[in-house]
Order: sequence, then C-alpha cells, then structure tokens
Amino acid sequence: MPPLATVKINPGQEEMSTVVPVGKARKGRAEYLKKFVNLGSERLEDESEEEPKLKYERLSNGVTEILQKDAASCMTVHEKFLALGTHYGKVYLLDVQGNITQKFDVSPVKINQISLDESGEHMGVCSEDGKVQVFGLYSAEEFHETFDCPIKGVKILDMVSKQRITNVPRDDISLRPDMYPCSLCWKDNLTLIIGWGNSVKICSVKERHASEMRDLPNRYVEIVHYLCESSFSVRDKLQEVECCARPRLDIVQPLPESCEEISSDALTVRGFQENECRDYHLEYSEGESLFYIISPRDVVVAKERDQDDHIDWLLEKKKYEEALMAAEISQKTIKKHKILDIGLAYINHLVEKGEYDLAARKCQKILGKNTELWEFEVYKFKEIGQLKAISRYLPRRDPVLKPLIYEMVLHEFLESDYEGFATLIKEWPGDLYNNTIIVQAVVDHLKKDPQNRTLLRTLAELYTYDQRYGRALEIYLTLRHKDVFQLIHKHNLFSSIRDKIVLLMDFDSEKAVDMLLDNEDKISIDRVVEELENRPELQHVYLHKLFKRDHHKGQRYHEKQISLYAEYDRPNLLPFLRDSTHCPLEKALEICQQRNFVEETVYLLSRMGNSRSALKMIMEELHDVDKAIEFAKEQDDGELWEDLILYSIDKPPFITGLLNNIGTHVDPILLIHRIKEGMEIPNLRDSLVKILQDYNLQVDVVFFMGY
Repeated sequence: MPPLATVKINPGQEEMSTVVPVGKARKGRAEYLKKFVNLGSERLEDESEEEPKLKYERLSNGVTEILQKDAASCMTVHEKFLALGTHYGKVYLLDVQGNITQKFDVSPVKINQISLDESGEHMGVCSEDGKVQVFGLYSAEEFHETFDCPIKGVKILDMVSKQRITNVPRDDISLRPDMYPCSLCWKDNLTLIIGWGNSVKICSVKERHASEMRDLPNRYVEIVHYLCESSFSVRDKLQEVECCARPRLDIVQPLPESCEEISSDALTVRGFQENECRDYHLEYSEGESLFYIISPRDVVVAKERDQDDHIDWLLEKKKYEEALMAAEISQKTIKKHKILDIGLAYINHLVEKGEYDLAARKCQKILGKNTELWEFEVYKFKEIGQLKAISRYLPRRDPVLKPLIYEMVLHEFLESDYEGFATLIKEWPGDLYNNTIIVQAVVDHLKKDPQNRTLLRTLAELYTYDQRYGRALEIYLTLRHKDVFQLIHKHNLFSSIRDKIVLLMDFDSEKAVDMLLDNEDKISIDRVVEELENRPELQHVYLHKLFKRDHHKGQRYHEKQISLYAEYDRPNLLPFLRDSTHCPLEKALEICQQRNFVEETVYLLSRMGNSRSALKMIMEELHDVDKAIEFAKEQDDGELWEDLILYSIDKPPFITGLLNNIGTHVDPILLIHRIKEGMEIPNLRDSLVKILQDYNLQVDVVFFMGY
C-alpha cells in the first residue's frame, strides 16, 4: 500500500481528515516530523532538527486576484490544468502557475467539488444546493441533476451491473455531516480511500466467489486499512494546544497492524484562525508529485524537496560539511547552489567558531587553484591574527600566490616564533618570496639577539638559496652545523674555505682532513699546512693522515713532522721514523735525545750505524735483557754479543737471559767460563738443560746435512 497524505484540521473539539494516496516517489523511512513553514509574510517556527520531506509555496498570480474578492472552496488537478471552485459558485481554470485561463459562472452558491474526465474536456461540478452539473469545457454539452444533501454515508455502485455494492456509514454519527464532510479518493478502479472526521478507511472492491453469490452483488467491499487518530504518533499536548487551529499535512504509510508517519507538517495559511474543518481540501498531482492544500484564503502547493532544498536545510542548520558533501555528490543536478559558495560559507563558519586550523585545512580543498580566493582568505586570517594557522596549508606549487602573501606570513612568525619561522624557511621553496627582504628582516632581528642559533641557522639557509655561500659557510662553521661539509661539496665551495680551514678542523678534524685530502687538487697541501701553521696540533692531524695515505706526498714536511709527532703523538713517532725515507736522521736523533725517547733513540742510533751505543742504551736505560738480546740478534754482530756478555756478567738475571737465548748465536762456554764462582744464577739448571738441547739439535742438523 502506498503512503497516504492527509490534511488534518482541529479548530475545535473534533478533527477532520482529507486524504489522497501518494505516488511511489513519496516512499521513505518512517519518522515523526512537525514544523511550521513560512508562507508569504507570516512567520512559522521550526520545531524539529529533522529535515522536512516537503517544501511549500503559495499558488499566486491569478489565484491571489481571485481570493481577494472570493474564497476558495475546492479544487481538482488535471495533468494539463487546475480547476478552482469558489464560495460564489464560480469555477476557474488555471495553469500550474495560478494564471487564469477560463472562468465559469456555475452556481449562485458554493462549489463543493469538481471532477474532470481523463481527456480534460468535460467537467462535473456539485454545489452546496445539491445540484450536480456535467458540461463540456469546449462544447455546448450539459447535464444536471439535483441530490439530497448533506451526505450521510458513502454508497459504492457497480456501474457495469448497475448494482449497489455496499454502503460505508460514518463511524462517528455525532459529527455533523455538513460541518465534517467526507473526502473520497479512488486510488485505482478497485481501491477507494475515504477520509471522514478523524478516520481514514481504505476500501478494496473484490470479486465474490460464485458459491457465495445467491442474491448478492457480484462484488463486495473489504476495508483493508482503518486509520484513526489513535494510530498516529502521540503529540505533546502543549504543541497541540499551540497549533490547534492550523491544518497539518501528514504523509502516512499503512502497515498490516498499524501505520507509520513519514512526515507531518503544520501549516500557517492565511486566515487559518477563522477556518472550519470543512474549509480545507487536499489534492494531489501524481505526475508532478505535488500536493495542493486549499483553504478559503490560500492555496498552498507542497512538493518534494530536491537536492538544492536538502542543501538549504543543511546550511540553515550549519551542517556545512554535510552540505558540501551533498553538493559534490549532486553537482550535476543542483541548480541553486555552487560548491565553492558552500565551501566559503563553511570556512567562514569555522572561523566564527574559532576552529582556525580546521578552517585553514579546508582551504586546500575548497579554494583549490583559485589564487584570488587564496589571497583573500589569507588577508582574512591576518585580520583575525591567525596567519600562523593558515601557513601550513598555503599552496607552494600550482598555484603560487603573490610573494607578498608568503612574506607577510614569514614576518608574522619572525615576530613571535623563531622556530616556526625556521621551519617555513626550510619547507618553502625560496622562490615563493623576496629573499633579500627576508634576509634583511632576519639580520635586523639578529642585531637584538646576535647569538640566537635558530636565526643564525635560518640566515645561513637564506644565504645558501641566494648563492651567498661564503656567508652561509661562516655561519655554519660558527654554529658547528652538521651540514657544513655537505654544503661545501654540493656547491663546490673549496675556494671559499681556503681561509676557513682552522674553523673546519676545529669543528670536525676527521671529516675536514678527509675532505681536504680528497680535494687536494682544489686546496693544495702547502696551502693547508700554511693555514694550520699557528695550530700545530691540527697541522699534525692533517700531515699524519697524509703520510698514512702516501709516504712521499708530504716529504718536504717530514722534518717538521718529527717535532709534531714528538709533541702530539709519540706512539706514532717510531712507526713514522721507520716508514719515512725522507726524514733527516740527525734532526730526529737530536729531538729524541732531547726528549729522552729511548726506543726512538735506539732505533735511530742503530739506523745510523751506531749499534754499540744503541745496545748500551738498551741495557743502561731500559734494563731489558730480552730487548738487548733481540737487538743483538737483529744486528748479528759478534762485537755486540761481546759487549752484551761483558755488561751482563755481574748481573744474574741478565746471565739467565743470555743462557736461555744465545745458544744458537754464541758459544755458551764463553759465557759460562766468565761467570764468577759462587754466583747464584736464577733457574741455572733449566738454562743448562736448554743449552744442551740446543747443542744436540745443532749436532743433529749438521750430521743430517753432512749425510
């Protein structure tokens, strides 16, 4: 069963229902809704947060003219035109805009109902005096008949068999039929809807089974739905009292056991305070999905709300996000609204609520590539002191705004948020703004706070973009910034660092030396050594790494390196002396003797051919018999062994060491004969056993080789 539309009127103690069926387009979910609509100049208040299903407007033009002198009593709708009856017995044919196309003086009394045939060429009219007239609109045909009135029941006739099928009586006989007339509507040839008083009956005409015929009509009527006031949603009594004189348009969905109210709108029509129940009528145009609510001083047209109306309601309720989404989905069908206008209203709404970040974020989607709107919004945010909020969302490419816009934002941050300013400089391409202007602004701030690292770092980035790499490099070095070496490599700034080598070495000597050695063709070894002349500890680091890479490249500085190693890196002095073929030995010996570097002096004496002095130094300075023996072995000089034996003969620990190690180099008998009688030699027995073992081994080897 399709939904039903009813007009309910309750000016006094009783209620009247006028009912028409609603086409399939009106089906929807059940929900309770009451609202007052604004018709003409009269103000009606919205009582619900739920969206209404219908929208209303007055039928004007010729209707306005008619109702200034007469009063509407009924109306019928044809697909081609409207027919309006009045209290003065006239019938007007109107177009859908309410313009008068024809006028008929039908009766001296009120017209109660009008009927049109399907072709729209014949019209039937019944009037208050019980007279029914049928005549051609475009011919001279005419028929009239007079009936008793008022109606006390509804008789249903079978026009084929000329039989009365049934009589549908009034439910409430206390209601005066002249004050509460019934409303009839044929949904189709077999379904009649009767609205009377406070009830609605849906009657279905059915075929009677042959076994049930007897003397009964071929057809019978079954009431398939019965709706009364108790079936509808219970309304607050206060609302009912307040709205009691207003007609209400209900759309109701009949269900097997009850009904659901889809929509319920209370209407303020002109002169409603003076109207009675019988003064209201409801007509429905299925083709156009229009409801016509007729009252003596007003004809109101209700129609389904379209997407534009839906968006209107969302905007009225400040549901801008939903309105924007609805407009985007229906952008091909909406006629009244533009997505951009809704979006701008949404941004303004968010700003008014103080949700500045969300408003700024929405600008990206809503403003798109429209530079004029972007710039307009930026100035709006500036006026309310919220440039920071929109800064994160400003376009940086396609579109690009005027440089002044970005400069304005940067100045805002520079005045109150150095870190935020630095972030924007790092994130924004440098061509968005006038770099010179921003550099000067930063310089001015540094005059007040010259040690501010954030400003200095940002100024270096600005200089880099402006290709003033030298200035950027100075700041990075002062700040000891990790990107300094990357900056040098990326922009080939080696010519700019020739006088900044000390700063680079102080910042990170290892990276600096690697960079200098890797780019020796750009900054020569001599230039580096010269720049480090007053910083010998750094000079040593550089020359040491150079020597490890290539023993010959820095040969002219090997003499200098002796002193540098002696002063800053003694552990690497002896390896240097051993590996360098360009080191002046006399100079090295002089330095090592001055500093009493025994091991280095021993090496130099040995390298210079003074092995005996070297051995003596080992024994007298180091007191290391093993080292002395090892030295004697390396030199393989009999005189050195003799010196070693003479030095060790009165020193039992030395004698033990010699006995354990000289068996293969010197005849042990020479040593044993020189040991004083009675001298205690540590581990003598073990030493003698080892000598014998070494001797036996030598004999075996000689025998084997002779064999």
